[in-house]
Amino acid sequence: MRHVIYGALGVALALVAATAAFAQQATRIRGQIEKAEGDTYVIKTREGATITARADDKTRVGALVKASLADIKNDSFIGIAGLPQPDGRIVAFSIHIFLPAQRGVVPDRHGPWDARPNSTMTNAYVGNAAKSADGEVLTVKYKDGEKQVVVTPETVIAAAAPGGKDELKPGAGVVIFGYEKQSDGAVLVRSMYVGRGVTPAM
Repeated sequence: MRHVIYGALGVALALVAATAAFAQQATRIRGQIEKAEGDTYVIKTREGATITARADDKTRVGALVKASLADIKNDSFIGIAGLPQPDGRIVAFSIHIFLPAQRGVVPDRHGPWDARPNSTMTNAYVGNAAKSADGEVLTVKYKDGEKQVVVTPETVIAAAAPGGKDELKPGAGVVIFGYEKQSDGAVLVRSMYVGRGVTPAM
């Protein structure tokens, strides 16, 4: 049990770094691992470029596992990547359900995101849900306000889980939140998610 708790806290800390990346990391790296040799990985990015990434004993790896709308309950703490609409609502293209250990650790907030042009990320608590012609509408609340979030059949829903570097294998989808550029052009990963049966969409 102690190892499970420590693992969950490790992922929580990784997401603190990810949330801090709202301001600190201009661009996150999204893509698929093409080759893995020890702690060195060749990643083909979503944009088609190829980069070299390295991990060390300080690298935090969280996993994303497939989930559904039924897994989102009242008071669930979730992260919503979406596109703001003229009426103030957000149409979500990605929702991830945080671990219980991440509540109160990862800040609840709303701000710009780099997954798609003009997209935002909202870390918030679910208030209530209602049906609409566009899909399920969740009312979510965060420290400075609340938003209505439209969940469509195309919204990718995943749940955060403890992960490890043993999951960083060819074919795995990843999103790197925190990293340091190295003198040889590679990046040293500080925090990342790896998809476990799901492609990270955030």
